[in-house]
Amino acid sequence: MAKDHGAQIKDDRLYEELRKKGESKEKAARIANAKANGSLDHRSTRLEERTKDDLYEEAQEIGIQGRSKMNKAELVDAIRNHK
Repeated sequence: MAKDHGAQIKDDRLYEELRKKGESKEKAARIANAKANGSLDHRSTRLEERTKDDLYEEAQEIGIQGRSKMNKAELVDAIRNHK
């Protein structure tokens, strides 16, 4: 059973799983909360198959700097390597 991380974490199990994989507390919390409220469901799970607008929105949600000047490939790379 997952530890209760308080009201700020909506999916404790996913949060713990992401932390064990080395994700930062902030990124793990954002992903766990987005998954819990249904906003993490995208038309495609592969980043390359998503639109540039979808990628831009995700980059904005996770706080990637310089995203407005990035092309699609750069957004994919930035999202994959964000920690």
